[in-house]
Amino acid sequence: MRSIIDWSIAVALAFIMTGTLARADDKDKAAPKEKLPKKVKEAVDGRFPGADLTSVEKENENGKVVYDIELKHKDRKYEMDISEDGVIIEIEKEVAAKDLPKAAIKVLNEKYPKATIKEIMEVNKVKDKKETPDHYEVVLVAADKKQMEVEVSLDGKTIKAAKTEEKK
Repeated sequence: MRSIIDWSIAVALAFIMTGTLARADDKDKAAPKEKLPKKVKEAVDGRFPGADLTSVEKENENGKVVYDIELKHKDRKYEMDISEDGVIIEIEKEVAAKDLPKAAIKVLNEKYPKATIKEIMEVNKVKDKKETPDHYEVVLVAADKKQMEVEVSLDGKTIKAAKTEEKK
């Protein structure tokens, strides 16, 4: 009888702990903006008011803290790199395949003839709050189901593979 009571208590505690941890995880996922320093949060809100943040990562790039932020704004996906002092370094915005320059599509088809486009992001460098298109990052899925990211110049004349990974 004692072992049944001990077992019941252990199971009850496990359920309580699982529920508590799940709620904590949900809270972390629901409010990534709250984790940001004030200046970084102000930079995001200033450029994308009302945006829903989907991912926030604090990174160290060349000895400086940079926040890599993924967000949705007005039904479009964006990514931002912001220094910890609130300066926007780079903004990537989702682009439809039909809006990719013909020269870029041509070079992608020549180099990766059986691949399908999964995502296109226009990478914009930011200097003095002015956004300037720099290149495209294109995520492709090859015939062997491997996913790769390639960088294509705005004019479609240069292309380089960035990384490859298994499709999940």
